[in-house]
Amino acid sequence: MTLYASQDDKKRAAAEAAIQHLPKGGILGVGTGSTVNFLIDLLPELQLEAAVSSSKATEERLKKLGIEVVDLNHVGGLDAYVDGADEIDRHLHMIKGGGAALTREKIVASTAKQFICIVDDSKWVTQLGREFPLPVEVIPMARSAVARKLVTLGGDPAYREGVVTDNGNVILDVYNLNILNALELELTINNIPGVVTNGIFAQNAANIAIVATDNGIEVRKPE
Repeated sequence: MTLYASQDDKKRAAAEAAIQHLPKGGILGVGTGSTVNFLIDLLPELQLEAAVSSSKATEERLKKLGIEVVDLNHVGGLDAYVDGADEIDRHLHMIKGGGAALTREKIVASTAKQFICIVDDSKWVTQLGREFPLPVEVIPMARSAVARKLVTLGGDPAYREGVVTDNGNVILDVYNLNILNALELELTINNIPGVVTNGIFAQNAANIAIVATDNGIEVRKPE
């Protein structure tokens, strides 16, 4: 019997559990997405010095709660970064970018002492990319050229129409990729001219995952 009536209840539970793993005071990196939105509502109790946001949408939510948002260039590093994922596996490698904020998320994550991923168990997978397509942020003029390269890697790229990232770029969602070596594929795709970054987070894997399951909260570490 599940403890939660809905997926939103699971997301809220994961966010509530995450608060116990986040440092009070200091500067926190905050990601983007529906699960993170539940967490943002709880952040005032941490009495943060400030936050660094991975997206304009998150920045607006933080400011509405009276949390100061600072530019990453003005801080030496972050105590922690907390974010959700579209998929996450037992290595705590992730696919991110469903909200088109992958580049800023990856930058902010790279500066943090600890990356805490909060998800419900629908995001936990045995292999990345089987269900959720891999987002790739691309400079607009390179969209077709990058798409052809992605086809040679075995993917089926689709242009995410009507979406422009906070950086002014476009997104290709790559279906049917066989992601057996996430570390290698992340680097391979990032080396394609015109790619800003892709949504594999293996170089910047999570340190812990807080997973809301039918039986309650589980804190998982990479295998």
